[in-house]
Amino acid sequence: MLLQVFYSVRSERQLMERLEFDLLFRWFVGLGIDDPVWDHSTFSKNRDRLLEGEIAAKFLTAVLAQPRVKRLLSSEHFSVDGTLIEAWASMKSFRPKEPPDAGGMPEDGKIGGGRNAPADFRGEKRSNETHRSTTDPDARLYRKGPGMEAKLCFIGHGLMENRSGLIVDARLTRVSGHAERLAALAMIEGFADRPRAVTLGADKGYDAADFIEELRTINVRPHIARNTSGRRSAIDRRTTRHPGYAKSQRLRKRIEEAFGWIKTVAGLRQTKLRGLPKVDWSFTFAAAAYNLVRAPKLIAAAT
Repeated sequence: MLLQVFYSVRSERQLMERLEFDLLFRWFVGLGIDDPVWDHSTFSKNRDRLLEGEIAAKFLTAVLAQPRVKRLLSSEHFSVDGTLIEAWASMKSFRPKEPPDAGGMPEDGKIGGGRNAPADFRGEKRSNETHRSTTDPDARLYRKGPGMEAKLCFIGHGLMENRSGLIVDARLTRVSGHAERLAALAMIEGFADRPRAVTLGADKGYDAADFIEELRTINVRPHIARNTSGRRSAIDRRTTRHPGYAKSQRLRKRIEEAFGWIKTVAGLRQTKLRGLPKVDWSFTFAAAAYNLVRAPKLIAAAT
């Protein structure tokens, strides 16, 4: 599965085809030149076992615990952000939770005309309160900004340490207006249990008074970008006057490099899995793989 992430292999079936002729792939997994490769369905069964054992999170922790990697990490300065992961479900699957009439939608959510029947949504109001996807019920309709297209998606969250730009925590949730701030609190809390205060950089989407107060309660200094568009920012001069604030604002943008790699190289711009647990697993696994790609260059530069 690491090979699949590193080399942008789209599916398990393509991965098995690559294993047939690629000696590097065979060496990596311990297969001899003449050894038969596995059936692609093996990965579906193994993924369920890895999911039950929370292997992705443990793998991320194990990578960061390596002595040479651990020396690269900052224990005081962090950044957080979120990114949208498009669900493996079409907008045609976004149907009313309750059929409009007794003779309306079948129980399986499918309407006559085959698997890709024509549909006209003009004038129809759809929201997460009244509709859900029949393909992936965990996906939610979300629009990133005014005037942008609404998509069925999840939101992936990453916590980055600022010294080397490595991801120290990752998780995926359903989309909502508060999802990013709630995930940020959950991720930074494990690093805030120390005598000295830690800093947390983030963009202006995290500039909310209750979130800032929660951070200060757990001894975290909020180095959040100020949101002054039509309202008063919760970040005042007692925070922005410190030189460390400007440095945090500069370094926090490096987390976009991790998200870019996860969505392009690791192939998670649109997930190929369905259901929150499986997509969460793949996002965390991709974050661990990103650290593996970054770590050798950082170790070489430090020696």
